Amino acid sequence: MCGITGWVSWRDDLKKQDTALRAMNQTMECRGPDADGIWVTDHVALCHRRLAIIDIDGGKQPMSSQAGDVVLTYSGEIYNFRELRAELDALGHTFRTRSDTEVVLHAYLEWGDAFVDRLNGMYAFAIWDQRQERLLLVRDRLGIKPLYYYPLDGGVVFGSEPKAILANPKVRAGIDQTGLAELLIFPGPRTTGEGIYRGMRELRPGHVFELTREGGVERRYWQLPSAPHLDTEQETIRTVRDYLDDITARQLISDVPLCSLLSGGVDSSAMTALAAKNLRASTGQTLDSFAVDFVDSDKITSSSTPEDTWWSSLDAPFAREVADHVRCNHTPIVLSNDLLIEYEDIGLHARDLPGWGDFDTSLYLLFKGVRERSTVALSGESADEVFGGYYYFQDPQALHHDGFPWLREGMAFADLMHDSHIAKIKPQEYARQRYLETMAEVPRLEGETGTDARLREVFYMALTHWLPALLHRKDRASMAVGLEVRVPFCDHRLVEYVWNVPWHIKQMGGMEKGLLRHAVADALPESVAWRKKSGYPAARDDRYLKHVRAQLAALLERPTEPVFDILDRVKVAAMLDGTKPVPYIGTAPSPAHSMSYIVSLNKWIKKYGVDIDF
Repeated sequence: MCGITGWVSWRDDLKKQDTALRAMNQTMECRGPDADGIWVTDHVALCHRRLAIIDIDGGKQPMSSQAGDVVLTYSGEIYNFRELRAELDALGHTFRTRSDTEVVLHAYLEWGDAFVDRLNGMYAFAIWDQRQERLLLVRDRLGIKPLYYYPLDGGVVFGSEPKAILANPKVRAGIDQTGLAELLIFPGPRTTGEGIYRGMRELRPGHVFELTREGGVERRYWQLPSAPHLDTEQETIRTVRDYLDDITARQLISDVPLCSLLSGGVDSSAMTALAAKNLRASTGQTLDSFAVDFVDSDKITSSSTPEDTWWSSLDAPFAREVADHVRCNHTPIVLSNDLLIEYEDIGLHARDLPGWGDFDTSLYLLFKGVRERSTVALSGESADEVFGGYYYFQDPQALHHDGFPWLREGMAFADLMHDSHIAKIKPQEYARQRYLETMAEVPRLEGETGTDARLREVFYMALTHWLPALLHRKDRASMAVGLEVRVPFCDHRLVEYVWNVPWHIKQMGGMEKGLLRHAVADALPESVAWRKKSGYPAARDDRYLKHVRAQLAALLERPTEPVFDILDRVKVAAMLDGTKPVPYIGTAPSPAHSMSYIVSLNKWIKKYGVDIDF
């Protein structure tokens, strides 16, 4: 998978910046524990930390062309690299390794900027082309792999994570009005492209950033194509299944141990079933699977979640049923309340931003347990966004809300700010503007009206806001332990196809993700194929909530904590004593998530030395 960072400066001699470059690269060690490398010339430095997955011995980076005038630092996996390599072989290219990295390099040499259209995979990389004195930053279509950049006067600094950029001596951690608005209005799915830190940009999914001596420009290379869907229901089911079979086979390619993440929901169960069958047929091996669970989860009935519509049933029995059905080796990673508290700051460290409380912590601990036995894991992430699994696809009020459906209940974090800050940021206006920007991007279908047209808009919001947020969380938690997580449902071919499938087929049978269920039903136990959606498991122990409440209460008692330069102490106290509503983060089932977000916001300002300027 790997971590990348780099620096281009027309004004500095980067050969004299060895200390800074090593510091930047060192921040990516967790993403690439197996090897490191730095390529540097007068005005350009490309750095790399490697997690070796394919061609363990040959895929070292940064990687140069045979002429030495094009250099690549690359993170990700190209699942069609074998086909591309065969095509490039036929065109006369000579390869020195078996790696997909070298295929990406030769693809650029052969096809120029158009090479990105040929890639199937998850990736974020930088190419320095000395022939044109040009840097090209590239991010995959759905945003599976992260990439940030920070324009400087006469150059740019970039990295897989903000921490790599913040390690550069020319960059200071700061936040302005826009960053603060994103943190407090959109604590769940933020606006793609916003790096939160002042001056920092996130390269948007499906985009490239080009830098020359004349300056930098970001441009789109991929967008969802809207077209009439002409297949029948049965043809659609068959096509989806064919895609899933092909995608799973492609994503099993690995020179290191591979496993699946199996929660017992239809998404992860389908991926596990297809992977187990394919792996057994191709190699004779039995697939390992893992799931997260909590101590005594079957006995806990938390008074903090009286209406928990997202957590409909325990996962563990269904995961075990699937594992037995598809004959894989299943291991639950069982977490205690004490572990969640011990690692409660891991989300902040992994994200470089306030996070999602024990949602982050438990995912990290799951990946930590998986990494002891495997280096690559397959995930069922993104099926909800692709096939329509969330409540707001079904709830008429949410569906037709004139704004982001997940903000229908308001923006309570923004309401906690000082009134003077609210007057500056204007949360309602800010959210409205971001919504209108999103609506302007929707690839519409000519002649489509009414509910069908609105559903296309809602799917676009899910794919461009919630999906990046969930991929961001998964990437940070997994790469914090050096685990590569692959997301087969994010294959752009599948996404493009399902994007145009009418809603009555997507929800065939009147059930969320009905199309997916019909496509994989033959591979799963009936109880799992038709199981009602259940959200990602969260801590249900009231002791965890009490711990977070105590942290927030202690914060309120201290007179000089920086978070209260932003938030109104009286409003936060009212939230804690129950006289003001607790803010809501996405599908979080407990107020502990929102309370921990405020605590984490304070820790972030202090730990990162964030300069607040608005």
